[in-house]
Amino acid sequence: MDHSRAPMLDALSRYHDEDRYGFTPPGHRQGRGVDGRVLAVLGVDPFRSDVLASGGLDDRRSRGGYLSDAEELMADAVGADYAFFSTCGSSLSVKAAMMAVSGGGDGLLLSRDSHKSIVAGLIFGGLEPRWITPQWDAERHLSHPPSPQQVEEGWCRYPDADAALIVSPSPYGTCADLQGIADVCHRRGKPLIVDEAWGAHLPFHDDLPTWAMDAGADVCVVSVHKMGMGFEQGSVFHVQGDLIDRARLSACADLLMTTSPNVLLYSAMDGWRRQMVERGHEMLGAAIDLADTVRARLDGLPDVTVMAAELIGEQASHDLDRMQVLLDVAGTGTSGYQAGDWLREHRHLDLGMSDHRRILATFSAADDADSADRLVGAVTAWRDAAHTMSAPPTIQLPDPRDLQLDSVMLPRDAFFAPVEMVSAAHAVGRIAAEQITPYPPGIPAVVPGERLDEAVVDYLRSGVDAGMNVPDATDPSVTQFRVVA
Repeated sequence: MDHSRAPMLDALSRYHDEDRYGFTPPGHRQGRGVDGRVLAVLGVDPFRSDVLASGGLDDRRSRGGYLSDAEELMADAVGADYAFFSTCGSSLSVKAAMMAVSGGGDGLLLSRDSHKSIVAGLIFGGLEPRWITPQWDAERHLSHPPSPQQVEEGWCRYPDADAALIVSPSPYGTCADLQGIADVCHRRGKPLIVDEAWGAHLPFHDDLPTWAMDAGADVCVVSVHKMGMGFEQGSVFHVQGDLIDRARLSACADLLMTTSPNVLLYSAMDGWRRQMVERGHEMLGAAIDLADTVRARLDGLPDVTVMAAELIGEQASHDLDRMQVLLDVAGTGTSGYQAGDWLREHRHLDLGMSDHRRILATFSAADDADSADRLVGAVTAWRDAAHTMSAPPTIQLPDPRDLQLDSVMLPRDAFFAPVEMVSAAHAVGRIAAEQITPYPPGIPAVVPGERLDEAVVDYLRSGVDAGMNVPDATDPSVTQFRVVA
């Protein structure tokens, strides 16, 4: 296919050249009606390109085929059979994929370190989670994606489950052995879904971890805005093989997605695909080298561990996306929360993630020597200032086995059940009616339908006191819990 084309961008350019005007939404009329104070910040260009996808950019029956053409080009670029653009983020895309494979079987095999959007899919679809315990590094309190053997054990326990869903890469950049897991699933004739939100760039460079389609996954979901050059909320499904009903997948996405998709998001994904085909290998190669250089420069900071080799191994992850620069700062006597807050306040730098002992800098193909120097200088300045910081409150970190709560109700049933709020002291033994998610990275510590135990309640309470953010809890201070009445 001719990847020099960008059908959505080309159509948008023609729309402007032809001076089209619509007596349709959006009501701002390509920026004509927007308050000047808004334009002073946002500029007029975003509004000029915010037009209807159908009955605007394309005709009312989409006979121009701009979107479908762009999706075909995306699929061809990455070697998938089919691609589907979404403007509602991978959170929607993964829900649609879950619902598409659910045929009334014995639930879905899921790693317990799944993103909160997957829990939302369980609630929407009324699905039974069949949890696979992730691989735990108890010393560093870090989870790794499950191994093929653990997935095989999951199938042995729940042979009638509809599909397996694996998150890879993790928010830390660690990756599962997807080829081994796909082989395990396919021997049973079962599909593998991969939540690859952090892996949109993987198909475009050989030095990055194997991407899900090349590993044999049946569906993968990528967030173009995370590691690509798209706007927030831009997401793509990729599909291959005959284990997925594509019409059903499309119908499930249609049930969940907006009827007013944003052309800016479509166009940015289309343009990013062209850029990656033409220059992706060069751009990503430079970014990988830059991230490796930053690791080497930060490795000499006292009491700071630049994590890489520790993340890969027999009881750890299969591979690592080297564009994620992960630092363990526990040896400095401060927390990752403190480091992240200091860098934002004093150096105006925001990090990809911070937790009780780590900070993460996510590199992309847009970074260069200047941004790398700024990061290294800022982290070095933080390390010099760290000795002046108070010791963080102690987090009651549970044994990994205590984080695996017992599921006693379907997440949907618990979420929609009559509920009450109880104090933390009275929450132990009660059935959660909400998900409680330290964010980022967005992995729920509590899922609706699970029985709360003392270890998790203490972990959340002490975590919030130490700086943890749990924005989806009914009471973000977690002094009270929403439970089934």
